[in-house]
Amino acid sequence: MSIQFTKTKRRFSAAVLAAGMAGVAFAGGVVSNVVPSFAEPVRVQPANENPGFADVVDRVSPAVVSVRVREQIKPAADRSDSAESPFDNLPENHPLRRFFEFGNPNGQGGPGSQQGPRRSPRQGMAQGSGFFVSDDGYLVTNNHVVEGGSDYTVVLDDGTELTAKLIGADSRTDLALLKVDGGDRKFTYVDFADDSKVRVGEWVVAVGNPFGLGGSVTAGIVSARGRDIGAGPYDDFIQIDAAVNRGNSGGPAFNLEGQVIGVNTAIFSPSGGNVGIAFAIPASTARSVVQSLRNNGSVQRGWLGVQIAPVTKDIAEALGLKEEKGAIVTLPDTDTPAVKAGIQTGDVITAVNGETVNGPRELARKVAEYNPGTSIDVTIWRANKAQDIKVQLGDLANLDEASNAGGGRNVPVNPSSLSGYGLTLTPSDEGDGLVVTDVDPDSEAANRGVSAGDTIVAVNGSPVKSQREVETAIKSAASSGRKAALFQLRNGDQNRFVALPISGS
Repeated sequence: MSIQFTKTKRRFSAAVLAAGMAGVAFAGGVVSNVVPSFAEPVRVQPANENPGFADVVDRVSPAVVSVRVREQIKPAADRSDSAESPFDNLPENHPLRRFFEFGNPNGQGGPGSQQGPRRSPRQGMAQGSGFFVSDDGYLVTNNHVVEGGSDYTVVLDDGTELTAKLIGADSRTDLALLKVDGGDRKFTYVDFADDSKVRVGEWVVAVGNPFGLGGSVTAGIVSARGRDIGAGPYDDFIQIDAAVNRGNSGGPAFNLEGQVIGVNTAIFSPSGGNVGIAFAIPASTARSVVQSLRNNGSVQRGWLGVQIAPVTKDIAEALGLKEEKGAIVTLPDTDTPAVKAGIQTGDVITAVNGETVNGPRELARKVAEYNPGTSIDVTIWRANKAQDIKVQLGDLANLDEASNAGGGRNVPVNPSSLSGYGLTLTPSDEGDGLVVTDVDPDSEAANRGVSAGDTIVAVNGSPVKSQREVETAIKSAASSGRKAALFQLRNGDQNRFVALPISGS
């Protein structure tokens, strides 16, 4: 199949063409200059026609190592929650899951780590990659490479094998720090790049230990940034298309200056092999985590203590926000730094210490960058205006998970219908809010997820206990020029926000 382009030609007399530069005469005596004008197409002058990667590889290869981990393998059901990888809770049909399961009889089970079947308690060997970040023997790898290990061996580029000890690991970012003792030996090491300057389309070189083939080099480009693959609360992966396979986990992805832009940690593949989609932990994240592991043996993170959700277009409209940015607080946890500071359900967190917050994950990352005990200024949007609240952060490591068990609800009485919304409501037996007892399946409320059993706690930030109060809040929003009313819904211990269009808007 071919694509053909047809040009429409216009015929002009030779006389007219000859007169083109001086002017074209038309009937009626009107003379005008005709000067066609077109925008210039994009042209990029390549810096180097064929840059190659040999020089980069020669310099960085001595800093990249293979990591062998001897471990007491347990059945998956016996693994403790405390050692859980951020990839352990992926859905059964998730394409990334096959890289984080075990049981391949050929001894190749694991994401970027290569290890034997995990069927009964016995000794097993895992393999991954790593790289030195100091000349005295500190090296970075993935947490899922060293997880459950009892002995660690590092194989250098020249084949030398050295025993390593685990300094610390962080399951939330899937990073770990090892240390080898080389005596007086000074190790070749690499530095982290400023990943904020990494651009989509830039060259990237991955060096590692795929399938146990140490010192393998692949090249590609940065395919995307800011990828969320459902691995954890701090997802912000760099996507690359350099070939990454089992055994590459923990290895570096380099720019052409020999700096590490990311740590290879996961791949997307329906087949089990490389298909050109790999994910690397950004250098900025790795740098801060490694520094904390080196100083403390663990990662200290600030804790705000709120449950949050994205700000949708409807929610932004209902609250009078100009942009769909920030994180709306669905429920402050009990007795948390946020509650003590005065942050409330329905507040939208838009900035931390003056830095804009685009969404929930960015908020989680920004807060985690601060040490426990740090006081930060949290900018919130409440009651149609922005205000700053000073919060002293807690310690995420000391967080005890609260029970999410919700109590039963008595059968509602005296239902009434909320006109125009397809909702049947009744006062809550608990005294606060209105319980939704029925939802018209063809209504906008049903389309947006409102269901029987939900309790309407507030509308546009105003607590409601009766249908009249709901209607009053909706009218108030309409008179303010709003096109939607923001309903705060509670079901059990969970809060969420739904923006419903105001009739006639």
